[in-house]
Amino acid sequence: MTNYDVIVVGGGHSGIEASLVSARMGKKTLLITMLVEQIGAASCNPAIGGLAKGHLVREIDAIGGEMGLCTDATGIQFRILNASKGAAVQGSRAQIDMDTYREYMRNVTLNTPNLDVYQDEVSHLLVKDNVVSGVATKLGESFEAQKVILTTGTFMKGLIHIGEKTYPAGRAWELPSTTLSDQLKELNLNVGRLKTGTPSRINANSIDFSVMEAHGGDEQPHPFSFRTNKKEFKPTQLPCYITYTNVDTHDIIRTNFDRAPLFTGQIEGTGPRYCPSIEDKVSRFSERERHQLFLEPQTARAEEYYINGLSSSLPIDVQKEKIRSIKGLENAKIVRYAYAIEYDYVDPTELLHTLETKKIKNLYLAGQINATTGYEEAAAQGLMAGINACLSIDKKEPFVLRRDESYIGVLIDDLVTKGTNEPYRMFTSRAEYRLLLREESADMRLMEYGHRFGLIDDETLSIMKHKKQTIDDAIKMMEGIWFTSKKENLALLEELGEDKISDRILLVDLVGRNTITKEKFDKLVPDLAYLDDYLKEQVIIEAKYYRYVDKQKKQIDKMKNMLTLKIPENFVYDNLPGLSTEVIEKLKQFNPPTLFNASQISGVTPSAVDIIHLHINMKTRKQK
Repeated sequence: MTNYDVIVVGGGHSGIEASLVSARMGKKTLLITMLVEQIGAASCNPAIGGLAKGHLVREIDAIGGEMGLCTDATGIQFRILNASKGAAVQGSRAQIDMDTYREYMRNVTLNTPNLDVYQDEVSHLLVKDNVVSGVATKLGESFEAQKVILTTGTFMKGLIHIGEKTYPAGRAWELPSTTLSDQLKELNLNVGRLKTGTPSRINANSIDFSVMEAHGGDEQPHPFSFRTNKKEFKPTQLPCYITYTNVDTHDIIRTNFDRAPLFTGQIEGTGPRYCPSIEDKVSRFSERERHQLFLEPQTARAEEYYINGLSSSLPIDVQKEKIRSIKGLENAKIVRYAYAIEYDYVDPTELLHTLETKKIKNLYLAGQINATTGYEEAAAQGLMAGINACLSIDKKEPFVLRRDESYIGVLIDDLVTKGTNEPYRMFTSRAEYRLLLREESADMRLMEYGHRFGLIDDETLSIMKHKKQTIDDAIKMMEGIWFTSKKENLALLEELGEDKISDRILLVDLVGRNTITKEKFDKLVPDLAYLDDYLKEQVIIEAKYYRYVDKQKKQIDKMKNMLTLKIPENFVYDNLPGLSTEVIEKLKQFNPPTLFNASQISGVTPSAVDIIHLHINMKTRKQK
């Protein structure tokens, strides 16, 4: 039996980050995957990032993960989404060459010191007295390890649906994992069933792009990784194309609802609310006459296109008919049919914030097995599970990110405290402190952690510190300068097309106006005109959010102080208005000594903590 420090099961986006970080932190690591060729496969859309998802990728990168670097190396279109809105809700997104992305990740895993890659199916875990000690495989191999991380994606009892036809698979025509979820149930973990899906892929030669709207990348593309040289980053970019479904498309779908697995009861698992199939959209939004579709190239050769927005599990004859009813796709040749897939997952409230299971020691879960959807959510969990497994081996404090310092913290806290009964997807609206969590501040928020773990080198950390110091110094300088209403200042405002002032204003507040550009900044703050465009832009953004960020920081400090409050002995939770029966039962069961301990109990929400805090204060005042 071969011994390892860490075994990672699954070679998807979560498994890659978990295995790489484990090996890079000096642990002897084994990555076991069904097919080595499919390490890093983009199972669904050929893109990385997006709204809130881009934040996750930047945070993964800041800590020392691989996803951002791989995206920069294999991207074929880069865009900032929500570019017209505030920086806090903007999101970076890149189309990737899914073939070279997979090749890049496979090569990295095969050439990373301390990391072995092995192709096989893990049939079961080696567990004794609720402690995992390794894995056994279908081919009869056994491997011992101090920690095991499961990143099984959609492979646990995966079942594909195309119309009335079904077949077991973890991904189209790839074998599923058939025994692992049964063992997890036997180990008393709460295992459920979810569903996701993917659209058809079309031969490019059969598409009439001339009747579609081209959608190109940004003229000045921004890389994902803080470690990518911005000046040298000049990727070749390909356009996507926009077309729409129509009344005929919807009629075809509607008349075949009786053959749709989603509606016939054939599919039992809950699907993603925010990425529904086209039959679900036609059913739920019957008043709409069309839905937007994006045709995205799957590789740099652009021989095959992914129809974003047309996920489906309808029979293949219906898929042909509906696709050919769409403008520009009248002669479409389908290379791969759309399908839905059902798979087993573990209720994430079974996990600690480290992503270790509460019931089975040394067993960690990351990715879609925790009921999330998306490459980025999976990669973030893999990174955190890998780091925490290594820290636990070294008997060091766990690495748990707070909600106010990262989207990764929001993601994991949501999962383990609230749980989910549908595939969880990250949104900026989930983050209470999103003004603090902008994409471009991810390095300043998280890079020192990565450096501490040996994942970020000294030079990269030094570049981040220079950026942070420059921005801090600029804001501090502008905090101390009053821009008065003297004649020359009013003339300058008029020249710049800015509203005049009647009194004085702090320079930081003037620069924080939404109308201030880099060119105006140079005139208003000539002492900082020497800054390069990137740093100048970051200073302006920091000024725009200056007052709001200050307010949020005070709220966070107040919350931290509140959480240290002790809960009186024999505090009565029964009948407290606003607390659910479930929350009351959990509080009585665990009897937390402080509000912080209460906040760490699965299912006890921030609003529940607020209610307890209010009633403790009321009780204290009455006693006085």
